[in-house]
Amino acid sequence: MKIIARDIPPRTVWALEQAGVHPLLARLFAARGVRGKDELDDGLARLLPPDTLRGTREAAVLLADAIAQDKRLCIVADYDCDGATACAVGVRGLRLLGGKHVSYLVPDRVVDGYGLTPPIAERVAAAGADMLITVDNGIASVEGVAAAKARGLQVLVTDHHLPGPELPLADVMVNPNQPGCEFESKSIAGVGVMFYVLLALRSELRTRGVFDTATQPKLDALLPLVALGTVADVVKLDANNRRLVAQGLRRIRAGAMPAGVAALFKAAGRTASAATTFDFGFALGPRINAAGRLADMTLGIECLLTDDAGRADELARMLDGINRERRDIEGGMRDQALLLAESLFAADGEGVEAPPPAISVFGADFHEGVVGIVASRIKDRFHRPTFVFAASAAPGKEQELKGSGRSIPGFHLRDALDLVAKRHPGVLLRFGGHAMAAGCTVAREHFPVFERALAQVAGEWLAEAALTRQIETDGPIAREYMRIDLVDTLHREVWGQGFAPPTFSEEVEVVSQRLVGEKHLALKLKHQGQPIDAIWFSHTEPLPPRVKLAFRLDADEWQGVRRLRFLVEGAEV
Repeated sequence: MKIIARDIPPRTVWALEQAGVHPLLARLFAARGVRGKDELDDGLARLLPPDTLRGTREAAVLLADAIAQDKRLCIVADYDCDGATACAVGVRGLRLLGGKHVSYLVPDRVVDGYGLTPPIAERVAAAGADMLITVDNGIASVEGVAAAKARGLQVLVTDHHLPGPELPLADVMVNPNQPGCEFESKSIAGVGVMFYVLLALRSELRTRGVFDTATQPKLDALLPLVALGTVADVVKLDANNRRLVAQGLRRIRAGAMPAGVAALFKAAGRTASAATTFDFGFALGPRINAAGRLADMTLGIECLLTDDAGRADELARMLDGINRERRDIEGGMRDQALLLAESLFAADGEGVEAPPPAISVFGADFHEGVVGIVASRIKDRFHRPTFVFAASAAPGKEQELKGSGRSIPGFHLRDALDLVAKRHPGVLLRFGGHAMAAGCTVAREHFPVFERALAQVAGEWLAEAALTRQIETDGPIAREYMRIDLVDTLHREVWGQGFAPPTFSEEVEVVSQRLVGEKHLALKLKHQGQPIDAIWFSHTEPLPPRVKLAFRLDADEWQGVRRLRFLVEGAEV
């Protein structure tokens, strides 16, 4: 592992400081590409205009007509947190704006697979819907959209995934990544796309005189859900996404949030009044995702839709229990997958055992709902693009393997799958995804071909330097910033994918070290001559007496006293 420091442009830091930004934040923001204080303005007025997102005007007309004609609208969701929040935003928003018949349907991960399939379209039509609206899926559902249209349904696709070679023939498509869309935030999440459609619909209804600016429904009540889905989907937090997240956090901290969000904070043991992006990514998001992985995402969506605090608490507790089960399953799978991955190691030119350029593993008893999480853990451990496969649990599909992959910088996972499909026709039955995460299905007999083919592509695309894990940091931290109040200041900001949380790096003296809970390394360090406690979660190997660490600042509370500590992210070896 190599620790490197980000470039910090001094003129930008100075300009931000002159504009009133705290010196430490000025340094952090400048290192992340912020050029002026105006980019830090998170006001709603600074959001990109809805009419710059292709399809929103047409979607607004389609929905306004449907509401005026009292049509039945059915949202087809996805079974992850982005899909669940997008569904809840869609249902709540359409009802706020006058929709009297708004329902939803979420596919079952095992039985239905991903996205709008022809059987899903048939179920929507059979339920009596007039219009089908996809959220967080649909851009690749050519056959599903065709089936819906054949049954007489109007179809509105709202999605953010990359399109395939053929686009579905929907009535309207809203997707920043569709051809011809000039919307600046290509990284907006599915929930953000649905929120933008609602903004456009409200504007259309104002034009039609249904209400005016004084009487129109306030859609900002949906922003806590938009923020949660955006962070949980690990999309790049560009300026527009950061504004959406900041607005949602602001409302949650003020106590203005759906009952289900409040209940999830309670179930996770987190404090809503001090909500952070870390809560979304590591506490609330996993609990909602667990429903889609092991049970039925309807539980997650219902938790986000209910306005009954008691019902919300009941559902949040159920989601918490499912998440505990998910963690147990993941632990066993992770250990087995690590052994399988290590069996692929081969000696390099110097006789040192090293992983292949890409790792693909399959376990006969793996749970397909957890393969993505385990792939992420293996990827983090070995710094290799990783796919983990499980046998499909769908009836009649037992000979199919469903895989989920996670990648490293410099390796576009979906493009790699596309190349594998071209080189080995018939091996990939289905695939899709993004640069850093993707999914695919292969026949069990073709798994060895896929494993070799992906490793071959990785070997061609990834230089040796890319196969060495790097941690980007903000360099040393001045002693004057080692304060609890600054930890709170940092936590209040919006950090995440593409706008990394502050991570510092320095050489420290290791005074003592011990294992806690058998899997975490507790440290007592000397940093700039001063004692400081540290913890390195999920790490058991001892450190040398002096070592360069990458770490984040954290506050540890014990018996009512809060003390500063380091959360170790890595050590340079």
